[in-house]
Amino acid sequence: MSLILCRQEPVKRPFYFEYLGIRIFSSQELCYVIYNHPLLVIDGFVNESLLEFIREDLDMAFFAAKLEKLKKSGEDEDELLAMILYECDYYSAVEVGRFRRQLTAFRRLTESELLKQKADFLFLKRQYGKAVSIYLRILDMARMDRGSDGFTAKVYNNLGSTYARLFLMDKSCKAYEKSFDLVNNEEVLKKICHLSQWNATVSPGERFLALMTEELKQTCRDEREMANETAGKAKSLLELENLFHKDPVKRFQGAGELVSNWKKEYRNIMS
Repeated sequence: MSLILCRQEPVKRPFYFEYLGIRIFSSQELCYVIYNHPLLVIDGFVNESLLEFIREDLDMAFFAAKLEKLKKSGEDEDELLAMILYECDYYSAVEVGRFRRQLTAFRRLTESELLKQKADFLFLKRQYGKAVSIYLRILDMARMDRGSDGFTAKVYNNLGSTYARLFLMDKSCKAYEKSFDLVNNEEVLKKICHLSQWNATVSPGERFLALMTEELKQTCRDEREMANETAGKAKSLLELENLFHKDPVKRFQGAGELVSNWKKEYRNIMS
């Protein structure tokens, strides 16, 4: 992920935002992250590390002191986030008001619902390792705190999808099975069928094998064939194809850059 830098500031030590694996180099980038990722900043974002960044690197010592004083006095963290948006003058009053309403809506959710939304958001951002950690945290909750069987089934389903993105197919299958046990969702059964066809090492339970009709198996085969055709046109494969049409020197340089980018993406995904 990259940010649009609108105003350069003398930042020698950028602020590292672990959730997204990015470094923040300006007050405007800080506001951009806060405004566009409310689920990731709603709890614990305004900490000593951020205050130090605002004080030392953004050269906003007076504002940092004000935030620190309010934080110690027990000021609502949502108010502190809104103050940062106002102070940096990057978003309008209308936009800050919209941000406040988003936070208010999130605060109405139960803890498990808020955590699920956060994990789902991280999944969309391809931060799969972090998403898994939060899904498991929800499932470790007491049943009465976790929510209904339907809610828990969705968590298991999303956990299964996340494990699949990490190529942990056995874990993915088990998560899908637990989801199906709770709600008997046919779409979840299809995912189990897909996994068993795509990876021969995945072994669904006997009960699930018995539920997989020939019609379902054929549907999965057809969908997989279509997916393979689409994958063949993927941007990453086209980049590789173009790379191998270049002369040996440029090919070597391009391969190094491509592998370096892949490694960076992989570290972000797994962390």
